[in-house]
Amino acid sequence: MTNSDSRVAVYTGSFDPITLGHLNVIERSSRLVDRLIVGIGINVEKQSLFTPEERLALVRSCTAHLPNVEVGSFSGLAVSFCRQSGSRVLLRGVRSLGDIESEFTMIMANRKLDPGIETVLLMADGQYSHISSSLIKQIAALAGDEELGRFVPAEVVSAIRKKMTAG
Repeated sequence: MTNSDSRVAVYTGSFDPITLGHLNVIERSSRLVDRLIVGIGINVEKQSLFTPEERLALVRSCTAHLPNVEVGSFSGLAVSFCRQSGSRVLLRGVRSLGDIESEFTMIMANRKLDPGIETVLLMADGQYSHISSSLIKQIAALAGDEELGRFVPAEVVSAIRKKMTAG
């Protein structure tokens, strides 16, 4: 299969931190394409729990078992990152009808920005539909490791604990 024939998709987000819901979407998406590029969006104006480098390392660690998954970071527009990655498919994970509503606006804007890029929505499995990075940040200080492990991969639990004791 030549490069021009390969199916490449990009899945973007802040992944601050990566959750089991994100990982579920990544694992399922990786089975649909030849190459999946996870793009970590960097917004310097947004207060993040983890630095861009820490997020890259965590996502790479959590996806190491998936040979066709690559991880990179970008600042700017997701469609620009998608184009630069050689992909015409932008994957988005959704958890609820509310997510679909907000994604709709972004899909229409992205279509105006680059009509050649298609957005595909992938529903998170039901057991992950309530998990968000914001929720993790809210409960991290109160939840034990086992409880936190119900929402994020084990390496993320450790990273959160290190971050909390350092700060």
